Formats: sequence, C-alpha cells, structure tokens
Amino acid sequence: MNENMLNLVVDMYGCPNRCAHCWLGHMPNGRMEEGSDRFIVDYFSGYFDKIAYYSWLREPDYCDDYAERWKRDLEISRNAAPERFELASFYRIVRDDRYIPFLKSVGVKKVQLTFFGLESTQDRYVGRKGAYREVMLASDLLISSGIIPRWQCFLYEDNREEIARLFHMAMEIKKNRCPDLEFFVHEGSCDGENRKLYPTRIQKHHIPEQLKEVFLDYDSILSEAECCQMLRNDFSSPSFRIGNVITLNISNCFDVFYNFTHMTEPWKIGNLKTDEPGKLVPDILSGNTPALNIAKHCTWAELTQKYGDPSSDRVFSPDDYKMYLFNEHLSR
Repeated sequence: MNENMLNLVVDMYGCPNRCAHCWLGHMPNGRMEEGSDRFIVDYFSGYFDKIAYYSWLREPDYCDDYAERWKRDLEISRNAAPERFELASFYRIVRDDRYIPFLKSVGVKKVQLTFFGLESTQDRYVGRKGAYREVMLASDLLISSGIIPRWQCFLYEDNREEIARLFHMAMEIKKNRCPDLEFFVHEGSCDGENRKLYPTRIQKHHIPEQLKEVFLDYDSILSEAECCQMLRNDFSSPSFRIGNVITLNISNCFDVFYNFTHMTEPWKIGNLKTDEPGKLVPDILSGNTPALNIAKHCTWAELTQKYGDPSSDRVFSPDDYKMYLFNEHLSR
C-alpha cells in the first residue's frame, strides 16, 4: 500500500461557464454515469491508503443535489477528506436560496469570486451573458449572509482600466459594507485557454500604479525579457515533482492527468476504463507519461531560444513562464 496521499478531482457534472482564462482548457459538459465515483475510488483503493474524492473539477457544486453530493464525497473518501477551500458556485449563489446556508453549514467563511472587468468585458471573458450582474449580486448576498467575498481579478492589456475601476468599487464596499472584503489582481497562468490570451498579457510597465499594492506576489513577477535572461544559460531539463501528495484531474470520459497544467493529450497519463491499475498506478508514481518523457530531452536554454521573446514586457511568474515554454514545445 502506497503511503502517498491521493486527491481525485473529477469532472462529474461540467461547468456553466466557458471562461477565456480557464487553465484546464474547455471540455465538453456531461454528467458521469451513476456509480462512477465509487468505481474511481475503488480503482485506486488497493494502492493508496489515503484518498480524498472531489466530485467537481471546474464549477464547484454544479449539481442540484450538492448537499447530498458533499456527504457522498466525504463518505467514499478513504482515511482522508476533501476540503472546501474558498471556492463556491456564483452561478448557484444567485439561483438557489438554499446554497449560502449550505456553504455556512460546511464551514465556508470566504468565497473567491473572479472578475475580468465591467459588464460587457466580464460577460465576454466568462462566456455567458449576465455573468457580471451575477457576480456582483453574489457579492451582495455573501456579505448579507456574513461570508466574506474575495475578489480575484485577472489583469490583461485590454481590461486594465476596468480592473482599476473595480479596485475603487471594492474599496468603497470595504469602507461602507464589508471591512474584510479581499481584493487582489494577478496575471494568471499561460496554459489552457489562457495561452490564447498571450498577445494581450499585461505588460509590466502598463500595470496601473494603484494596482501594484494589490498585485499578487508583485515583487516576484518578471517580464518575459527578464525570464529569457534568467533561462538562456540554464541547461537543466524541465522537471515536475510528483511529491507525497498526488492530485489527479479526471475528465468525464475517465482520462487521467496530473494537476500541473491543462488537460491535453501529451499530458494524459491514461484512462481508467481502458488501462489496468497495475499499469496506470506505477506510471503515475514514476512520471511515465508522454509529456514528462519529452521533458528529459530538452533544456530550458533550448526552449527559451526556440519560443521565448527577449524583447517582450509581458508579465509572468518564473514557474508560469517555464510551463508556457514547455507547453509551446509540446504543441509544435
């Protein structure tokens, strides 16, 4: 029996949104067949002593029986329990008056809400008309119920002025209604759907001055030019640590991926319906996957020379830039 902790994060029900920033990538929606949850846990139960099961991969609680579903997740987990974190469904908050009481009953004290700008921009990025009105209403309902909203804003070239306006709106709410409201901005990763937004990534010298104080890890971000400078003489190969806590993302057709990055073919470890656990589990533990095998035969210096732009002022964290370079390599 393996002593590693295993988190199984499963796309059982889908997502109401098609967010332009989704780091997982857009996937077809569909409800998994009855009994899939038990099948997935049983698949791994002979190999891992601690298994936490999560029935959602994209939108939390995106099923009508979310309270029963949460009990079921707890029930089928083994010697471990899934966590609530600060994630909830703003889609459901504004449609179901039982949902906020449920969140409070399971100990949720903060809920993260994602912003991309004002009304038309928010709706466009979320991929659904009315998304801006819903996320603002969700903030009001949470505050009225004693749950603190945590506004995260993705900053791009085309929305920086609107995010600055949202910052001032948030400060007014903090002053008048909810002193504990949290607000932060960041540049986001560059995998999944977000890779398509590379041309409009925020440039370092364009970050509004008033947002620097609320920019997540601002002192650690680099321009792409600085990233290229850092990596151009790095002759080590990309490596991705499996670790003692393994988190697997599982699609609604039972494909299995690490949670490192988006869910594309090079990153697929296998499939629970077609691969025996005696083969798949050792591959998971050893990193025997197409992407990780390709990583052994390239270096950061090589990837930077091929795919980096040493004249670019686009903002990245160092780790996100490395993932961007490697995924560019896998996609060619």
